[in-house]
Amino acid sequence: MTVDADAIADCVLSTFDQLPEKRKPRPRSDGSREWVPLAGIVLSKDGKLSCVSLGTGMKCLPLTKLSQAQGNILHDWHAEILAIRSFNRFLLDHCLDILQNPNSPSPWLQASPPEEQASPSRSQESPLGTHPQHNPPFTIRPNVKIHMYCSEAPCGDASMELTMNLQEDATPWSTPAPTSSPNPSISPNSTPTALRGRSNFSHLGIVRHKPSRPDAPPTLSKSCTDKLCLTQATSLLSSVTALFVAPGNAYIDTLVLPSSQYVPTACERAFTRAGRMRGLEDSVVEKWRGGYGWKAFEVKGTEREFKHSRRSIGPGEKAIPSNISAVWTPGFQESVIGGVLQGRKQLDPRGASAICKRGMWGVGVRLAGLVGGEVLRRVLGARTYGEMKACGVFDARRRVKGDVIDKGLRGWVRNTRDGDWER
Repeated sequence: MTVDADAIADCVLSTFDQLPEKRKPRPRSDGSREWVPLAGIVLSKDGKLSCVSLGTGMKCLPLTKLSQAQGNILHDWHAEILAIRSFNRFLLDHCLDILQNPNSPSPWLQASPPEEQASPSRSQESPLGTHPQHNPPFTIRPNVKIHMYCSEAPCGDASMELTMNLQEDATPWSTPAPTSSPNPSISPNSTPTALRGRSNFSHLGIVRHKPSRPDAPPTLSKSCTDKLCLTQATSLLSSVTALFVAPGNAYIDTLVLPSSQYVPTACERAFTRAGRMRGLEDSVVEKWRGGYGWKAFEVKGTEREFKHSRRSIGPGEKAIPSNISAVWTPGFQESVIGGVLQGRKQLDPRGASAICKRGMWGVGVRLAGLVGGEVLRRVLGARTYGEMKACGVFDARRRVKGDVIDKGLRGWVRNTRDGDWER
């Protein structure tokens, strides 16, 4: 059943409207107005729509602070990433509800049928060795579709034409294109390559790092365009969530953007196998296991506009980016500043968001205690987060991600500075 793009947008926008004012952009005494991007995940079933996660925000953690995060500080709180992380927390919490209340059927999840269960892992390189077959206990019901609404074009390649159109002088910025990522451990003459933010904005089809401002501290957070492109192969599930929910039905069906932000040629180039992913041939995808595949989303435009978008600010008003990020699911909501809960210092562990790495790992451990099984016990009982992510049970996911990076998202450099901590 086709779902109307306006209805998807309305579902997210109406959910945001119900948030308390403290989680929204604030009025300024000098007359300036705050703005913020919004993104949300909507599930559709039998013609009914339900928003299950949303996020607002536009900032990320500098490279220099990654080693201090210790799993407590979010690396990236752009709206799209918060919405996806919140969706994963929603699924984990929903799994808990099902296991604790087995007589209450779920509208979204069902027990995994055998054909959707993950195949055995065969890694010989994992520090924790090869794991026996692991079957995620749940899968998203086949009649449930996943949709995503974004109030702005995702940063990165899908928004380059919009960036060019905003320039009084469309000549690309004079800053030379970098020959490597900002990761100092990589030789300046090595590949892969990536661009920072909007620099050299006429270079298209390239992986880009946040933030967009050239004077901001560098990061290794990839653009929202790049991360959304990757989800067409890896699904929306994080590693921990994929231990409990099979990825086969966890792909975005529709990506909805305001018509003012939707450039079809840009989205075709940025997201599809006719564009920069053309090197990802069928012969590569056919070798993927564990329920993974290339499942492209359809991009649609909507005439709906978010009332706190940058376009809502009049010509005579000063636009100020909001530093407050909202995180919402049906089960909880938060305000985040600087990657931690509002009102907490950044390095205070009590400021950890429910969707941070440590929080998600903790929910996984609770779920493993209810599900049981040697594989879950060994994986989620790893000494450090980095060792957990390196387990052989994630080999199928690693192969998918590696193929996508090698064949299309070249320049993607993995963040490795926030894994050497214990739960």
